[in-house]
Amino acid sequence: MKSYQLSELSRTEVESLKARPRIDFFSIFSIVTPIVDDVRSRGDAAVKDYTTRFDKVKLEKIVEDVSELPDPELDAAVREAFDVAYDNIYAFHLAQKAAEKSVENMQGVRCKRVPRCISSVGLYVPGGTAVLPSTALMLSVPAQIAGCKTIVIATPPGQDGSICKEVLYCAKKAGVTHILKAGGAQAISAMAWGTESCPKVEKIFGPGNQYVTAAKMILQNSEAMISIDMPAGPSEVLVIADKHASPVHIAADLLSQAEHGPDSQVVLVIVGDGVDLKAIEEEISKQCQSLPRGEYASKALSHSFTVFARDMVEAISFSNLYAPEHLIVNVKDAEKWESFIENAGSVFMGQWTPESVGDYASGTNHVLPTYGYARMYGGVSLDSFLKYMTVQSLTEEGLKNLGPYVATMAEVEGLEAHKRAVTLRLADIEARKVQNVR
Repeated sequence: MKSYQLSELSRTEVESLKARPRIDFFSIFSIVTPIVDDVRSRGDAAVKDYTTRFDKVKLEKIVEDVSELPDPELDAAVREAFDVAYDNIYAFHLAQKAAEKSVENMQGVRCKRVPRCISSVGLYVPGGTAVLPSTALMLSVPAQIAGCKTIVIATPPGQDGSICKEVLYCAKKAGVTHILKAGGAQAISAMAWGTESCPKVEKIFGPGNQYVTAAKMILQNSEAMISIDMPAGPSEVLVIADKHASPVHIAADLLSQAEHGPDSQVVLVIVGDGVDLKAIEEEISKQCQSLPRGEYASKALSHSFTVFARDMVEAISFSNLYAPEHLIVNVKDAEKWESFIENAGSVFMGQWTPESVGDYASGTNHVLPTYGYARMYGGVSLDSFLKYMTVQSLTEEGLKNLGPYVATMAEVEGLEAHKRAVTLRLADIEARKVQNVR
């Protein structure tokens, strides 16, 4: 990992450190667009062909009705782990339910904001080099709480055409209605357009590789009329550590993201004096060599880096500039710095809070903005599965109180019909008042 001293860099040089490994979306779009178009025109047949081509699996049926599938058999310890995760994720997202907001702005003028679920949603659960049933929970639990009527999980099939049993367990527990046995751009396309067997959805969620991300980006700007959760790229973590942090823990936290894939990026920010960088580097090397996915982690480390900050203010300032997906603050009295953190997908405070707990079972969501998008996006939440309507209702007195101001503003803008929609009503009120006097 390269290293930099923040105090010795120019503003331009510091800015350049926030850049992620470049993704050539132009060339990726040229690969993905024909797949998107093919699935639109050929539906199930196209998805089956791409599954045979990319996943080496020939399927007769690409969509399963979850209610018709038998409960999968899991080891008791595995079942308990997913049950605990489900309970924590459910509790945290249920707590996000907001009470209906209603206010009377003027006498007789009442406005409120009411939530409604997004009726049909598509949830992408990656397969590929690692199956992620935890993502099935992270996406389906808030969809369940929101009350989404159609919940489709798309996940690549196993070599025998089966569904990962842990994914199926999570899907059944969280009220998923359909499972699409497909991955990549073809799965995103099937959910966006709808096929003979796959329901069309209105919003698509979930992490994925660059082809999945490209498909989401293309389809949200197409006639498919879908929205997506957020732009998302490879996994990343930024660790802020001082002399009190264990080199073993620092190394493990960096590698926990590096092992996701060769395009992941990890950043270590060392605060102050007394940190044994050599011990950290030795621990990274030692742990990496013993990882089953050590080759991926090693490649990720090759484009990762370390920066040295004089103090926590400088460290957090850099972190806010970088805007990491995951931010680990492994320093003494970490909690006192929380209010200074502005840009991060999810934050892990203190020496006993590894990023892994958020990935699996603390209750927070692990579907988070990457690539610096934490500057303007938050992670998936209950609100991601809801949209909000505003409702207003005026009494006769309310229109008399507010109407003249609206009429004046409409006149200023030269919108006479807008003005008349108010003034004609006010005239009716006045006429009825005169009639009642007689």
